[in-house]
Amino acid sequence: MFIGSLRAILIPVLTIPISLIGVLMMLQSLDFSINLMTLLALILAIGLVVDDAIVVLENVDRHIKEGETPFRAAIIGTREIALPVISMTISLIAVYSPMALMGGITGTLFKEFALTLAGSVFISGIVALTLSPMMTSKLLKSNAEPTWMERKVEHTLSKMNKVYNYMLDIVMQNRKSMVAFAVAIFVTLPFLFNSLSSELTPNEDKGAFIAIGSAPSNVNVDYIQNAMKPYMKTVMDTEEVSFGMSIAGAPSSNQSLNIVTLKDWKERSRKQPAIMNELNAKAKELPEVSVSAFNFPEIDTGEQGPPVAIVLKTAQDYNALANTAEKFLEGMRASGKFVYTNLDLKYDTAQMTISVDKEKAGTYGITMQQISNTLGSFLSGATITRVDIDGRAYKVISQVKRDDRLSPESFKNYYLTASNGESVPLSSLISMKLETQPTSLPRFSQLNSATIQAVPMPGTSTGDAVAWLQQHADTSLPQGYTYDFRSESRQLVQEGNALAVTFALAVVIIFLVLAIQFESIRDPLVIMISVPLAVSGALLTLNFLSFFSISGTTLNIYSQVGLITLVGLITKHGILMCEVAKEEQLLHGKNRIDAITTAAKVRLRPILMTTAAMVAGLIPLLYATGAGAVSRFSIGIVIVAGLSIGTIFTLFVLPVVYSYVATEHKPLPEFEENETKSAH
Repeated sequence: MFIGSLRAILIPVLTIPISLIGVLMMLQSLDFSINLMTLLALILAIGLVVDDAIVVLENVDRHIKEGETPFRAAIIGTREIALPVISMTISLIAVYSPMALMGGITGTLFKEFALTLAGSVFISGIVALTLSPMMTSKLLKSNAEPTWMERKVEHTLSKMNKVYNYMLDIVMQNRKSMVAFAVAIFVTLPFLFNSLSSELTPNEDKGAFIAIGSAPSNVNVDYIQNAMKPYMKTVMDTEEVSFGMSIAGAPSSNQSLNIVTLKDWKERSRKQPAIMNELNAKAKELPEVSVSAFNFPEIDTGEQGPPVAIVLKTAQDYNALANTAEKFLEGMRASGKFVYTNLDLKYDTAQMTISVDKEKAGTYGITMQQISNTLGSFLSGATITRVDIDGRAYKVISQVKRDDRLSPESFKNYYLTASNGESVPLSSLISMKLETQPTSLPRFSQLNSATIQAVPMPGTSTGDAVAWLQQHADTSLPQGYTYDFRSESRQLVQEGNALAVTFALAVVIIFLVLAIQFESIRDPLVIMISVPLAVSGALLTLNFLSFFSISGTTLNIYSQVGLITLVGLITKHGILMCEVAKEEQLLHGKNRIDAITTAAKVRLRPILMTTAAMVAGLIPLLYATGAGAVSRFSIGIVIVAGLSIGTIFTLFVLPVVYSYVATEHKPLPEFEENETKSAH
C-alpha cells in the first residue's frame, strides 16, 4: 500500500508462506505440535515476518526513484540495510528466548510460543537479505510510467512527509518541551502499572463453568443432593444454559460438584461472567447450602476449587488455629470483596468419645481387644471373612441395622460375652461423651494449617483479592502465624515475579546487542528510550478500556507477554533512525541535530509501513470469538496499542533525545579530504 504497486506488494506477501513453512519445519524438528500457543505465535509471526522484507523493499524502491537501476538499487539498498535488519532480527530473538527458559507454569505454557516466534523472526531475516533483494531486482521497474494508484499513494505520502517534516522542525526547535513531555511519561508509568488489576489469566468465556455447593460437615449425601435441587432448577431455567449435571458427595462428602455448559456463543447475547454473577446472586437465597460458580482454570495448577485460596499456618494447636481462622474469615466477609468463602478447618462434626472402664471389664474377663472388635464389627462394617460363590469371592461384612446405630442409646442393645459365658451389656463397661471435632486436621509445609477458599466479587480481580489478603494477613494475624497461597492465587504470586525478571532480562540483552552493533553505549540508550514510550501507550489503553469493564484489560500473563514483545518491536524504529543518523555524521559530517532530523525524515515511510503491517496482522486477535478469545484479545490489544502509540511518540521524542545523548561521530577521513579539496 505504501509503495503503491501491486508488483511490489508480492515481495513481502511471498515472505509470509516461505517463513511460515520454515517455521513449521522447525516445529516438526523440535517435536512441537500445532496447538493454541503455537497457532497464536504463528498469527503474531504473520506481522513480524514481513517487517524485514518491507524495510528492504522500501530502501531499494527509494534508490530506484533516485535513478539507480533495479539491479544496482537492490545491491546498494540491501547493503545499506543489512546491519539494521540483522540487529532487528537478533533483538527480537533476544526478546523471545528468555521466555523459553522460564520455569514454572508460565515457562511450560510459553516455551513453544517463544521458540515459534524466535524461529519465524530468524527465518524472515534470512529471507529479507536473500530472496527479497532478488525479487526487488526482478519485479521493480525503473523509469516506468507510474500508475494511477502509485501517483495517488505518492501524493498522499508526500503530504504526510510534509506534515511530519513541519512538526519535527517545530519539535527540534522546542526540544526542552519534548524532554519535559518524555519525563512526564516516565513518571506516570508506575501509576499506570499500579492502577491496573492483576490476575494469572483473564476471565474467559469458555462456554462451561463449575459450581460447588457446601453444606455443614455432618450432613450426608442425601442431604446435599436434596439441598442442591433448587439451585440446579435455577440453573436450568437460565436461558443461556444448555446442560447441567450435579454430583453429590464430591469433591468431599458434604459438597456437591456441579458442571454447567452454555449454549454456543452465537446463540446467546450474554457473556459467561455475567451469567455466573447472576447465579451467584441467586445462590445467596438458598438456606441450606452455600453455592458459588467459578470458571474452569485456564491453567492446570494441580488443585481443584475457587481461584483464591489462602493458607494460615502455625505450630499452635488446632483449637487456637480454628479461632484465628474464623476471625480472619469474618474480616474477609466484611470486606465485601468476596462472593463466596469456605474454611476447611471447622469444629462442626459430631464425634463420640468412648472411655472403657478397664477394671470392670477385667472382672468379667473381657479384654480391650474384644470391646474394639465388637464396636468395629457393629459400627464400621468390618470384613470378617470371604465366601466363594460360583468361583467368585465375596466379602462378608458384619454390621448392625441402620436404625440400631443412629444414637448413643443403641449401645444398650449391644452385649459382650464374659469369660464365664454370661452376656454383659456393653453400656455397663463404657462411658460416652459427645463433642465436636473437625473432619480432618490439615497440614501445610509441616505446620498445622487452615485453608480459606474464596471467589472474588464481580469487579474484583484475583490480583486485587490476593493483595487485600496479604495486607489483611499482615495486620490481623497474631504472632506465631504465617500464611501462604494455593491454587491459582499461588501461581499468580510466583509467576508475576518471573515475568518481571524476563522483561528486565530482555531489555538488558537488547541493550548489549545494540551496544555491540553501534560500538557505543549512548546510541543504544537512545534506542531504548522508545520502550517506556510504547509501554506507556499499552498501559494507557488498558486503563482506559478497564474503566468500561472490558474483559482482558488486566495485567495477566498474556498482557505481560505482549509487553515483553513490545520491547523487541518498538526498538526496530530506533535502530532504523539511529543507523542512518550515524551514517549522516560519518559520511556527510553533520552534527547530531541535523543527522537525526535527516534520518527521521528518511525512515518515516519504512517505520509506518512496518507498524501498519504488524498492526494489521494482529487485528484478527482483537475480534476473536469463542474459547480463549479474551486471552488473544489481551495480548493483541497490548501490542496494537503499544506499537501504534509508541510509534507516534518515538517519531518525535527519539530525535530530541538523540540530539542530547547520542555519540558525536567524527567524519571519516575520506569526507574530510573531499571537503578540503572542494574548499580549494
